[in-house]
Amino acid sequence: MAEPLVLLPGMMCDARVFTPQVRALSPRSTVVLAPITQGERIEEIASGLLDQLPPRFALVGQGMGGVVALELLRRAPDRISRIALLATQVLAELPAIAADREPQIIMAQSGKLGEAMQARMASGFLAPGKGRGEVLTRAMEMAETLGGDTFVRQSRALQRRRDQQAVLRKCKVPALVLCGEHDMLCPVKRHAFMAEMIPYAKLTVLEDAGHWPSLEAPEATTAALRDWLHQPLVLQ
Repeated sequence: MAEPLVLLPGMMCDARVFTPQVRALSPRSTVVLAPITQGERIEEIASGLLDQLPPRFALVGQGMGGVVALELLRRAPDRISRIALLATQVLAELPAIAADREPQIIMAQSGKLGEAMQARMASGFLAPGKGRGEVLTRAMEMAETLGGDTFVRQSRALQRRRDQQAVLRKCKVPALVLCGEHDMLCPVKRHAFMAEMIPYAKLTVLEDAGHWPSLEAPEATTAALRDWLHQPLVLQ
């Protein structure tokens, strides 16, 4: 694959959320980790990234990174050679969910980022199993590095995100839609809905993963990404 591989992490995540994939894929691909920490709107984040990213690239977005990836696809479809959407959303945020974010935002603004993260991950976030504790520890480490201001900005951006169904229907490049079976935040049925809208999409559901498949099921996630990277480009 000639184009660089751009990775967009999820909310309150940094490069560490993709550590297994970077290690596995970087020997054969140029891998770029693009932070999504600046801006209070998805459009603002995407605009800043387009000024920095390569002219053409393969794009992976996990969680909030997937939301930003869809905005990049909407704005610059000619620059994206293929797209992978992991544990993410295509719909605008429901008013009830947007309202649920407000107490978490107040916690973060009050210096209680740990409590805000715990509230966000209270239930249905990760798959059960022996690796859950390690993933949670990694999550808190990343959150502490990024800080409360980032939590607030990213929460506001997600509250204001637009519906991107039309973008999916117009997608004409190889697409992977991947999710964890135990992800209650972005459940399987929503990913099936997304995959049905994309003409060339493959849906992959990982049995032992929740909302962070890149860490919960790293080998399976990497294998799915590798297969996607080797798919032939679709003529547009």
